[in-house]
Amino acid sequence: MLERNRLLISVSLAAAAVAGSAAIVSANHVRIDAPVVPGVVSPPPLPTAPQTLQADEIKADVVRANVIYVNRLQADAVRGTVYQGRGVKVSDGQGKIRAPEVVASVIYADEISANTVIADQVYVRELDRR
Repeated sequence: MLERNRLLISVSLAAAAVAGSAAIVSANHVRIDAPVVPGVVSPPPLPTAPQTLQADEIKADVVRANVIYVNRLQADAVRGTVYQGRGVKVSDGQGKIRAPEVVASVIYADEISANTVIADQVYVRELDRR
């Protein structure tokens, strides 16, 4: 009887081992589909404005800067504090700029012609509001 119990136990252990491995092997066909969450797409960085811009002539719809030094300014609207005097002399400009919008931290120009000039401070020698 003792041998019969041993035989029964070993057969049941073998059956359990075969059933367990069969369960593992047969589980390979099971797939769990989860909803796909799109990754975060960040836009490309915007180009930064140059720190300092020097030009002989700027023609634009809008000119923006923290500080503008200009000999002659023609604009429909100037937003910011305007300091007008003979002490402003800008030279050594580097060409002409024509664009819809000109943005820089500091602008040095001989002449600016724009619809709107937006700056914290505008130092100008000759101001002509159209």
